[in-house]
Amino acid sequence: MRLRFHKKYWIGISIALLMVILDFILFFDFWSAQPNSPTPGRLFFPILVVAITLAWIQFWIDFFREQNRQKEIELKFLEFIRNLVGTVKSGIPIPRAVSQVSNKDYGALTPYVQKLSAQVEWGITVDQAFLTFSDDTANPVIKRSISIMIEAEKSGGDVAEVLDAVANSVVDVKKMKQERKASTYGQIVQGYIVFFIFIAIMLVLQIWLFPKLQGMSGTLAGGIGAVAGGLISGGGASISLDGVFFALIMIQGFFAGIMVGKFSEGNIKQGLLHSLILMTSAALIITTAKGGL
Repeated sequence: MRLRFHKKYWIGISIALLMVILDFILFFDFWSAQPNSPTPGRLFFPILVVAITLAWIQFWIDFFREQNRQKEIELKFLEFIRNLVGTVKSGIPIPRAVSQVSNKDYGALTPYVQKLSAQVEWGITVDQAFLTFSDDTANPVIKRSISIMIEAEKSGGDVAEVLDAVANSVVDVKKMKQERKASTYGQIVQGYIVFFIFIAIMLVLQIWLFPKLQGMSGTLAGGIGAVAGGLISGGGASISLDGVFFALIMIQGFFAGIMVGKFSEGNIKQGLLHSLILMTSAALIITTAKGGL
């Protein structure tokens, strides 16, 4: 699946940069009571997350568009192969059969079919024309099917029967994908629900429970209250638990997204996309609820 960097992406990136600049100007206190540690305002981090999202959201939209286009190409390729099989079985040679079936509408596959027909008419060999056709579509199912067809033809097999077998294999592959997606749908929803419940628990701990423990008196306040306040002191060093919790949520979102994508689509690219969605949603929820990290 190909995705190229387009000029339109600069629009989203430019808007994101403008939002970041305005965010620093309006919501970052450079002249706070502590000059050496400027204080970010409550809306600083939420706006920063939104700006980062605007920078990559166009890539995400185009990724989904390309994915849907590839699915349509696979469906139309099946229709194209069946039409080609019917024409070849009637006794028409493959070059003429390709020219005849190319007159039909195949949706997103139409430009590639018309190019295939033109190449055959110009005298390019059928094998080379089909290889170019598969490379242009950049679809793994079509590449695999065309490769099988060419190898079977070279070994002396009947082209019509080979094309028919290719069409049946494409149908079987699509059925397997649909069955896998249907069987894993519940696990996908469960993964999202568990992740957002995890965020809710972390927010309850940081916003409500730890401040309550911090306010308790005596030994409990001195022991648990220090931890609940978000600081662990030892050896002159302090570690912010807020940062630890935020890192835990980001790690959880990353691996939960990888798992969801692998279960649903069977590839890491989909997993990385789900990871990006989960991590961005978590960052926006946390920064909005807490006014910071």
